[in-house]
Amino acid sequence: MTKNQIHRARPWPGFPTSKGLGSFGDANCMEQLLVHCANAIESNDATLAQQILWVLNNVAPPDGDSNQRLTCAFLRALIVRASKSGTCKMLAAMANAHCNLSIDIHTFSVIELASFIDLTPWHRFGFTAANAAILEAVEGYSVIHIVDLSLTHCMQIPTLIDAIANRLEGPPLVKLTVAGGATEDVPPMLDLSYQELGCKLVHFARSRNVALEFQAIPSSYADGFASLIEQLRVQHLVYAESGEALVINCHMMLHYIPEETLSSLSNVNSNPYSFESSSTQSLRTMFLNALRVLDPAIVVLVDEDADLTSNNLVCRLRSAFNYLWIPYDTVDTFLPQGSKQRQWYEAGICWKIDNVIAHEGLQRVERLEPKSRWVQRIQNAGFRRVNFGEGTISEVKTMLDEHAAGWGLKKDEDDLVLTWKGHNVIFATTWVPA
Repeated sequence: MTKNQIHRARPWPGFPTSKGLGSFGDANCMEQLLVHCANAIESNDATLAQQILWVLNNVAPPDGDSNQRLTCAFLRALIVRASKSGTCKMLAAMANAHCNLSIDIHTFSVIELASFIDLTPWHRFGFTAANAAILEAVEGYSVIHIVDLSLTHCMQIPTLIDAIANRLEGPPLVKLTVAGGATEDVPPMLDLSYQELGCKLVHFARSRNVALEFQAIPSSYADGFASLIEQLRVQHLVYAESGEALVINCHMMLHYIPEETLSSLSNVNSNPYSFESSSTQSLRTMFLNALRVLDPAIVVLVDEDADLTSNNLVCRLRSAFNYLWIPYDTVDTFLPQGSKQRQWYEAGICWKIDNVIAHEGLQRVERLEPKSRWVQRIQNAGFRRVNFGEGTISEVKTMLDEHAAGWGLKKDEDDLVLTWKGHNVIFATTWVPA
């Protein structure tokens, strides 16, 4: 069964022909169809699932408008989920034949990734807000140790080095530590090792008259970056006595650390932190408690403002659908149809949808939490929130002026939130030990 044959296939009894499918094109209706399909798959009702999938396949072409492409990505993920269960043999056949099921994730060069990130505020918002807050927090320190837990492979760091180089009191010594190999299996992918990336950053810093020391500590989000935390803990007394400023910069990385919905799995329920007293807490809570022990000068958290933690497939689907329409809606403002960069961009969103919908257990790593829940976690770990200054807000607004008019900025309590057409997208929040 080829892709074209799937599109030409006749509907099951009781379902309209393709000419009568216009009423199904509304985003709310597409969401309801996806929900009904997910329920059918979960209840092993193969006939109903196949009927709904036929309708979805006809109303959501992969080259349609933003809502159609969004729905197509969810359709693909549901087919993958159904085929993996082994109960829907027809769906397994569709999965093997449907040429859109494989996701071609691009591996970026450093230059490609830097240019790609500059296209949209999705990451630039966090870079701008975090860098301004970090510069203010480390003012006057002669040694700055930055622990960069970032999904974007240190793409934030060159701009920060530029700003540090221009300090009135002269540039400090900068130590940069990353979790080597932490996101090897998560887009965006980079075509060089962290050792090679570190060499490039050291050379760049030298060109700005900034001394940079780089280290990559093999560490994984799967155990809450336990090996990284342990090495930082060992070094803690040394940098504490020398007046070194420790900066923890978390950019869209912490939501990969397992949270409470995985606590029933035995290999996650163990305690990787030898110095933690409780093994009943989630790894996210334990990680934040471990950070508090390190007494950092500042902790910056930037992440996507959505909730994808539910163990209920339908709840997760609804939440993902009502958040991930945003990247599909925004792409038309900065990338033309058919461009390679657009293919890379949408493949990354498809990967996220596939992970949220088609996978369970440890394989489901996209576990976003909303800002409110992170705020509560960080407060409980013994941190207090720090206000973003007017200078930071001005810098973020200037950056947003370079992009489409739909992007906006709002202040929520002491945090900053990037919005698209009034909807929350990304949040940035900064903390110091209480």
